[in-house]
Amino acid sequence: MPDKIIRIAIAQINTCVGNISVNSDLVINKIKEACDKHSADIIVFPELTISSYPPEDLLLRPAFHKQIAHSLDQIRSNITGINCIIGYPEKTANQLFNSCSLIRDQKLIATYRKQILPNYAVFDEKRYFSPGKEACVVDFKGIPTALSICEDIWEPGPCAQAKSAGAQLMININASPYHSGKISLRENILRKRVTESGLNIIYINLVGGQDELVFDGGSMAVDHHGNIAFHAPQFEEGLYTIEFSTRDNGCFTVPTDYSFQPLSKEESIYQALVLGVRDYVRKNGFKGAIIGLSGGIDSALTLCIAVDALGKENLEVLIMPSRYTADMSIEDSITLAETLGVQFHIISIEKPFQTFNESLKPLFSDIPGDTTEENIQARCRGILLMAASNKTGKLVLTTGNKSEMAVGYATLYGDMAGGFAPLKDITKTWVYKLANWRNQESAIIPQRIIDRPPTAELKENQFDEDTLPPYAILDPILERYVEEDQSPEEITRAGFDAEIVKKVVAMVDRNEYKRRQAAPGVRITQRAFGRDRRYPITSGYRE
Repeated sequence: MPDKIIRIAIAQINTCVGNISVNSDLVINKIKEACDKHSADIIVFPELTISSYPPEDLLLRPAFHKQIAHSLDQIRSNITGINCIIGYPEKTANQLFNSCSLIRDQKLIATYRKQILPNYAVFDEKRYFSPGKEACVVDFKGIPTALSICEDIWEPGPCAQAKSAGAQLMININASPYHSGKISLRENILRKRVTESGLNIIYINLVGGQDELVFDGGSMAVDHHGNIAFHAPQFEEGLYTIEFSTRDNGCFTVPTDYSFQPLSKEESIYQALVLGVRDYVRKNGFKGAIIGLSGGIDSALTLCIAVDALGKENLEVLIMPSRYTADMSIEDSITLAETLGVQFHIISIEKPFQTFNESLKPLFSDIPGDTTEENIQARCRGILLMAASNKTGKLVLTTGNKSEMAVGYATLYGDMAGGFAPLKDITKTWVYKLANWRNQESAIIPQRIIDRPPTAELKENQFDEDTLPPYAILDPILERYVEEDQSPEEITRAGFDAEIVKKVVAMVDRNEYKRRQAAPGVRITQRAFGRDRRYPITSGYRE
């Protein structure tokens, strides 16, 4: 019997949650491209393509589902001469499913409903969807092919079910968000599934930023031996064509040479930050971004990310010195802005700071100065940044990092004021690693910014270590407590000073109210503040 061959177009696309008509137009264009340029037999789109992922409580609105149904009909009417597998929220009379359908010659041939609904970390699918129960195996040129969705591949049941139903190939569509190390985790899971089931698996993933989440693409094909025959790049859109043959129980070939280069940890994190910033600004309709540049490492790295994400012509920088700002801070800020070609403005906060102090003198006359006056300076800067944002239509990017957010070393309505926080899930230790990585190609960030001890410059001779443990000690404690849920006793047994651990844990616990008011930021770790780590503000619990 001759080998059977099908040509499959993998649509690794960037959609926008709720922008149903634009998403549908993108789908129709990709279908035409797959037919006309690639002569594909099948085109496959990511999970919940029509709505994009995660649609959250949009799923509770009846009008939303009417638009989904209309767009599905529109897409269906444009499908001739090719098979299309597309994901969407499927509304029935009494239930809602996370589904994908096979459409052929303008007809809906088969529908698969996601069986394993994730309800952990950033996922809330059981809030909205009912689980499917059955395998869906369809015929493509005599090749029995199972459909599955995202989490279905993370547990053995759906693959075993599909194999029992006669499948030789499985197509798994995804909206799998990025975190550091996720790509190798996916590869290992896919290899495990093919070893258990003997299936050949095509894995299609979404790409793009959605609020805190970044979807990194990295679609792939794994044969039944566990070999990765095809790997799409991370963080890039594309339409990639592969072929599957029944020869030797199934094998993949790649007609076009798509070169896949694994990214270093630094590069993958940096690219995730760039994509997250670009899509948050673009999809929310802002004209660009505004950044307060202090002469410190955090704002320097944030500016580099913003330039790479948005282009220098779409950025403005405010340099806002006070009486405590060192000359080197101003000089280094100007050097960085000029090197990157970004427009900058120098606006002193001395006059507004004095005015606030005068206005508050009757209230504070008998109280010595403290962090109140420091915070007033930060809030003066916040007012200037937000005013510039209002006037220009550009979004303020805050510059605080995860270490600061964790322990509350940030000022509400001051340096926390803004619309998006690129470094919100990046510890200070990783800020330095990323800055040094960004400087490898060319020395963009002045070395003096990287080398000088971190300081908020809100009073004379101020350094972060006056208030916090050294970041080399603080960050590992935070990783254990925040990301790994270790107790203070466990952290102490790992070799950390008990009093320092006690202090850090107390700071994390009492600053939940600040974090709840912080801007959203790109999720990089498996336990980011916001969608991942959800603690009550009002709580008497202590460890």
